[in-house]
Amino acid sequence: MKIIYAGTPEFAVPALAALIQSSHEVSLVLTQPDRPAGRGMKLKPSPVKTLALQHNIPVLQPETLKDEAVQARIAAEEADALVVAAYGLIIPTAVLNMPRHGCFNIHASLLPRWRGAAPIQRSLLAGDQETGVTIMEVVPALDAGAMIIRGVLPITDQDTAQSLHDGLADIGARLMLQAMNQLEQDGMLTAEPQDESLVTYAEKLQKAEAAINWNQSAEAISRQVRAFNPFPVAQSTLKGETCRIWMCRALPGSAAAGVIHSVDDGIIVGCGTGLLKIEELQLPGGKRLKARDFLAGNPLLPGERFGH
Repeated sequence: MKIIYAGTPEFAVPALAALIQSSHEVSLVLTQPDRPAGRGMKLKPSPVKTLALQHNIPVLQPETLKDEAVQARIAAEEADALVVAAYGLIIPTAVLNMPRHGCFNIHASLLPRWRGAAPIQRSLLAGDQETGVTIMEVVPALDAGAMIIRGVLPITDQDTAQSLHDGLADIGARLMLQAMNQLEQDGMLTAEPQDESLVTYAEKLQKAEAAINWNQSAEAISRQVRAFNPFPVAQSTLKGETCRIWMCRALPGSAAAGVIHSVDDGIIVGCGTGLLKIEELQLPGGKRLKARDFLAGNPLLPGERFGH
């Protein structure tokens, strides 16, 4: 089949790679325009563009898909399907109607739970036991299309947004290739409408959410730290400086909220309920360090505290 692929970040790379290596033809890649990045703020191509160019696939990078010339270019492909993964631009109905068999999206949640911008982080913050990928039809409404196939990924107490991201990207690649193979074979895909009564929304992350409230339970703070790794990174104050906390785990026990309980094999801090064992942290201008290495250069004592 002739496929147009629309995606931008790392999440979208495995599925594009899988389609390139398959019997299908990826004839055009849509990705967001190059953006300034790094210290020099030089324009940097998206991960999807980088992969497409390595395989000599034409790349289109419009600021909007509402432009008539852009739509004409997409229509000229006469594609069988449009595959979407974290593209980041609204796809107008006119474009959705162009591919012969429709448009299909890789969404990083078990729909109808967690429609929207930050499904991976919200599933962690909420304490969900599992997440997954849904291959769905693309419709004008946000993540509201009928579901074609779903794959489940259990969430462990050591998972971060990054580890779930990587696992879900791989599942999405496998499921989308499976769906495209079936579409080629059968000429159609069976889809199940979402139960609107079960819909939840994954609001975009706000940096203000990264501040740790030590009156929360250790479990809740652990989920916050892991959900915000690698971005925006949970943080608290320590001796008047902003301290970024990268990894931790909840433990039983009790101590005053924000107060350091012990500093043996990690930094154990009291919470509203339970204790938090900080395993990786970082001070301004410093490197991300294991707790043991951090303590070697920044000694802490029981009774000292995080937060104000």
